[in-house]
Amino acid sequence: MGEKPLSRKSSNGISRRGFLGRTGSVIGAVALAGHLAPAHAAAAAPPGPISDGAQVSALVIGTGYGGSVAALRLAQAGVDVQMIEMGMSWDTPGSDGKIFPKVTTPDYRSFWLRTRTKAPLSNFLGFPIDKDVPKYTGILDAEDFAGITVYQGRGVGGGSLVNGGMAVTPKRANFAAVLPSVDADEMYDTYYPRANAGLGVGMIDPAWFDTADCYQFSRVGRKHAQRSGFAWTFVPDVYDWDYMKREAAGTATKSALAGEILYGNNHGKKSLVQTYLAQAKATGRVAISPLHKVTSVSPAAGGGYTVTIDQINTTGDTVATKTVTAGRVFFAAGSVGTSKLLVKLKATGALANLNGEVGKGWGENGNVMCGRANHLWDPTGKLQSTIPCSGIDNWDAGGAFAEVAPLPTGIETYASFYLSITKNPNRAEFTWNAAAGKAELSWQTAWKAPSISMAKTIFDKINSKEGTIYRTDLFGGNKIWNDTLTYHPLGGAVLNKATDNYGRLHGYTGLYVIDGALIPGNASVNPFVTITALAERNIEKIIATDLP
Repeated sequence: MGEKPLSRKSSNGISRRGFLGRTGSVIGAVALAGHLAPAHAAAAAPPGPISDGAQVSALVIGTGYGGSVAALRLAQAGVDVQMIEMGMSWDTPGSDGKIFPKVTTPDYRSFWLRTRTKAPLSNFLGFPIDKDVPKYTGILDAEDFAGITVYQGRGVGGGSLVNGGMAVTPKRANFAAVLPSVDADEMYDTYYPRANAGLGVGMIDPAWFDTADCYQFSRVGRKHAQRSGFAWTFVPDVYDWDYMKREAAGTATKSALAGEILYGNNHGKKSLVQTYLAQAKATGRVAISPLHKVTSVSPAAGGGYTVTIDQINTTGDTVATKTVTAGRVFFAAGSVGTSKLLVKLKATGALANLNGEVGKGWGENGNVMCGRANHLWDPTGKLQSTIPCSGIDNWDAGGAFAEVAPLPTGIETYASFYLSITKNPNRAEFTWNAAAGKAELSWQTAWKAPSISMAKTIFDKINSKEGTIYRTDLFGGNKIWNDTLTYHPLGGAVLNKATDNYGRLHGYTGLYVIDGALIPGNASVNPFVTITALAERNIEKIIATDLP
């Protein structure tokens, strides 16, 4: 079928072919950080929001990790990019003078279009902690499906706004099980280093860690892990560790040490807004439209794709519907958002030629949470940084990797808290329910049983060694395991199944998936570095071979 071409000229008049020729092997010649010299600063892309009837070269649905990589690299290659983001641009302080609220004081900014908060840790000392809030396009979406709640970031920057920033590259020995069709050498030699540099990944100073009051909880986790014979490891993060030291010294405004993370972080964390998206906007070729939601993508009569977009207000009402034409479309709405949209488009006939793999291979990265009650001689500290920096590794023997997570309550809890990532083999599928007019997920809560068993290989042993017990007051109903959630949704448009080996959707030229939907259900660690590295790999290939 015909196709609307991408912009063939950079703003200095160099042809697309000439531009690529003059930059060597496109992005392959980039330095480790992956920084190409940007195209000429005279912007061709108009500022957002996108207008009805617009014709755009490349449209990226979502501003998370994959979408941000795609937008930056396309712009650096001379392509004008429009990014469509369902959430807000978080750049305006609230009445308290801060953009983001604390973990312990959620408010209208905290949750996406809910009238009651739904904190992952729902109870404390047996008392429920959720409360009523005004309906608002808040930063964290607790999206309920049958059997599971999926936590996702909402806003320009996607999940990078709300995660703990744990930037983990999988062990090379585990990579083949994560992405079997991808060359591990190229990922570990080129794309993981490029992703880590682009994200601003760093490591806590081990000497400072050993004395910082705010990491007493993590040192207790280390002691218990090692006494039970488990490997304990520092974990890289995208927080500015020099800023963290200044917070602790009282010379910088407290952020991680003021209970900020789950609903955004006001200072020290390097989200995509400070890294990839900042670089993308600096090219002058990237425009972002917040509070816009793509509802349809279909082939356009004159080539390219007709994209229908609803503009919403902060209470979720549609205030305008726009129709634009895009030469190419990159699906980067996150594993859930991309999967839901693709199964809808296939089922309704808008993209009927998508193959039968669309919607399949979805997993929750084996996420399960638990807490342990320590002895009085093992306090974990009143002051706890919201940024985790360590983990317990029993992946090879027991199928579990556990973050030593904070409980930033501001009081001494004598509790150790963990988010485990496990080798859960279960996979679900998204399907379209025409009668209900929505996508549904087949996950069952009972499918978390392997995750609990794998996490127990760590914590049963620690409890036995330390003479401690599990906390039963954190999740409601005398419950030890929080097995009803995930922070790490993956899959639904799996690489080399729903797409080719570089994210091109089968059945259509110029449609791509470039986010966590490509990864089949489990990354063995926190997934955002792998999502970023895979996007770097794929967009380099796409620019080199697909752009006219």
